[in-house]
Amino acid sequence: MVGRLIDVSRFRLSPSPAQEAALAEHCGHARFVWNLAVEQHAHWRPGLKSAPGYNAQSKQLTEARAESAWLRAGSHTVQQQALRDFAQAMAGFFAGTHRRPTWRKRGRSEGFRIVAVKAGDVRRLSRNVGEVRVPKVGWVRLRWSRAVPDAVRSYRITRDRAGRWHVAFAAIPEPIPAPGTGEVVGVDRGVAVSAALSTGQMLNAPALRDTEKARLSRLLRKLARAERGSNRRVKVKTAIARLKARERDRRKDWAEKTSTDLARRFDVIAVEDLKIRDMVRSSKGTIEAPGKNVRQKAGLNRGILASCWGTLVQRLEHKAPGRVQKIDPHHTSQTCNACKHIARASRESQAVFLCVVCGHQANADVNAAKNIRHTAVGRTVAARGGPPLGGPANREPQPVLLPA
Repeated sequence: MVGRLIDVSRFRLSPSPAQEAALAEHCGHARFVWNLAVEQHAHWRPGLKSAPGYNAQSKQLTEARAESAWLRAGSHTVQQQALRDFAQAMAGFFAGTHRRPTWRKRGRSEGFRIVAVKAGDVRRLSRNVGEVRVPKVGWVRLRWSRAVPDAVRSYRITRDRAGRWHVAFAAIPEPIPAPGTGEVVGVDRGVAVSAALSTGQMLNAPALRDTEKARLSRLLRKLARAERGSNRRVKVKTAIARLKARERDRRKDWAEKTSTDLARRFDVIAVEDLKIRDMVRSSKGTIEAPGKNVRQKAGLNRGILASCWGTLVQRLEHKAPGRVQKIDPHHTSQTCNACKHIARASRESQAVFLCVVCGHQANADVNAAKNIRHTAVGRTVAARGGPPLGGPANREPQPVLLPA
């Protein structure tokens, strides 16, 4: 991951009403250009002429700006960068690493990117206040909550559903140095326990407090009664978005602190190689073949996303590059860490593991984390030229032979 630009430094913006209107106009231009590019590629079918690439679309943008006063009044940098972002998204789609780019909807995907940032485009005014220069907007104030990366090459300005503006600076993140102790930790990710460590530590992603959950329920009932298109509905949706944003910020903060702590304490972090995108797919099926247990699967999907499985591993790979091992999750939760016997019946419940052969009892999540660690240690020993540790296998416990 080193050498890749990542938006790791996000700051809260405080634009004036006039600046907020100008930023919203930039978002509208970027969304309009992006959606036009999506529409062009949506009409392509196998056997037809290929859809226009970035160079052709850039020429079309120049022609569109000459004909449209609304586009011409906006920033050419913002609009052209939207085409570059779309071309990069399509490249990721064809490479198989990302999904196909989709439509951007007003109020949801609000944002634009600025590249070729100069050294003087970001400055600090006081201890907690700074400024960033935005094309055709001017200097916009931001909350200086931490140091801005020195090698800033670009930034992205976004507005969430709660109406908050943020700026994220793209820079090469500095990896956290390994402690050098040789310690290996296994991390088992779950729903009831977000992350269980092989050391026995249990970590849970934060959620809304009980009072906040009650308020969210009241707001959802209000939203169901509000008339579509009314001002009341807009206010209720904004209040819901603020609660959701508060919960999302807490989970992101938890993932940042947890990944930093693991990167500082352990030389190797072993996690299961989970296909999260496939795991959280809806099971509703089609009209001809409807799915089963759709509501239960939807609740499980929400639990998986709320536990920050993907964010935690992604930030670990950013902070500890080369020190994160992904282990095959096959049988990790059904294997006894003591005798290595595999049996589904040993998993008595979500939290209890009781081996049907040797009687070993432990927390199910911690037992799985130890199995993950065991596999990672075996890989490490084999890579260093030593004999690999034995993997899990079905076998009866052998009698211990005492010396005569």
